[in-house]
Amino acid sequence: MEFGDISLTPGVATAIFVTAVLAGYRYRRVWKAEGPRWQLWVFGTVAAGCLLALGFLPLRWD
Repeated sequence: MEFGDISLTPGVATAIFVTAVLAGYRYRRVWKAEGPRWQLWVFGTVAAGCLLALGFLPLRWD
């Protein structure tokens, strides 16, 4: 499998999007509550990674 063969199915893309939304929601709750900084890093990194994957990996519609 080559790097160019990587693509997302609609179901996987939906799961990644839901994960990004939930991680972003948790990030905002920790930020507003002035919670632990490590949680901000964890939730922010997860949300950013998910959104980057959705932005740069193509969708496969077959």
